[in-house]
Amino acid sequence: MIFLYIILGLIGLIILLALIAPKQYEVNRSVIINKSLPEVFQYLKFVKNQDNWSPWKKKDPHMKQESVGIDGEVGFVAKWDGNKEVGSGEQEILHVEHNEQIKTQLRFFKPWKSTSDAYIKVTEVDANQTNVTWGFTGNNPIPMNIFMLFFNFEKAVGKDFEEGLASLKDILEK
Repeated sequence: MIFLYIILGLIGLIILLALIAPKQYEVNRSVIINKSLPEVFQYLKFVKNQDNWSPWKKKDPHMKQESVGIDGEVGFVAKWDGNKEVGSGEQEILHVEHNEQIKTQLRFFKPWKSTSDAYIKVTEVDANQTNVTWGFTGNNPIPMNIFMLFFNFEKAVGKDFEEGLASLKDILEK
């Protein structure tokens, strides 16, 4: 009988955690780059340029990559298959607002399946400075949302975004 109460208690706890755990996430970081907005946007709209500043490319410089379509245009898909740190997946350009933002969808296949909506937004600080915000949003399905209660996803991914934006700043300001 005690065993039954323990099982029911655990089930109740899991249901409670699933109800209170976050169902959505958003992570983003920003950096100011000392270049004009058109120059920065022209570089950022090409997904392949992410190979130069992405922290994930540095984690597996030998990952297999392929692409479909015309980079910088809606419908372009960049695919990757890498080591355990980067997994496998693809990124598709969904929307380009000239000199404002690029929206993409990230589809991860390994180490686990998930889909996120990514974006890079640019805003003019002044004629020679541009604020770049890089981020992504998505949904936390049950039971993944319970896991997010115990793992600081925002901090972990945010650190990668900060590293990538610092590299982007270095590249564009040279």
